[in-house]
Amino acid sequence: MNKLKRLIPIFLIGLFLFASCGYHNPYVYSGPDRSLYITTWSNRTNELLLDSKIYQSLVRWFQRSNQIKIVKQKEGSQLILAGEILSIDLPSLSFGTGNNATEVRVLLTVRYIVKDINTDKILLEVGQETWTEEYSVGANSSETADNERKALAIIIDDLSERIYLKTLTALSRQ
Repeated sequence: MNKLKRLIPIFLIGLFLFASCGYHNPYVYSGPDRSLYITTWSNRTNELLLDSKIYQSLVRWFQRSNQIKIVKQKEGSQLILAGEILSIDLPSLSFGTGNNATEVRVLLTVRYIVKDINTDKILLEVGQETWTEEYSVGANSSETADNERKALAIIIDDLSERIYLKTLTALSRQ
């Protein structure tokens, strides 16, 4: 019991130091409530439904914040997130026997902007950003297509996460 009494002040001091260390969780926005309208991105590629997949991923990321509400109409919203899919490319990286590709890279190039509608201030603007992910060529076309879909899904999730975090940082600076 005596040892326990000595440990309590040490525990409290440690708790105080940890709480005041300045740690900030980048995935949490604690500012005022904001409404965000996310546009369907313009898709300049021949990859069907790519714009829809990006939209859904962005919505999932922004729904993590209790202070940012996704709205379905631009009218009345405070923020707008718009973007454009500029290109998608699948260059081969390595070749095996018979000069057949064994590894391919997905290159997705996008641009996007987050704007405060009320003040007309641009919070975030990226004129061009290219995302890459490699995948293996499978034994058959179905396996290769699955690998390509998985690589593209990774890119989309990483892109959405980056936009989410950059937006939270920009909002926190306001």
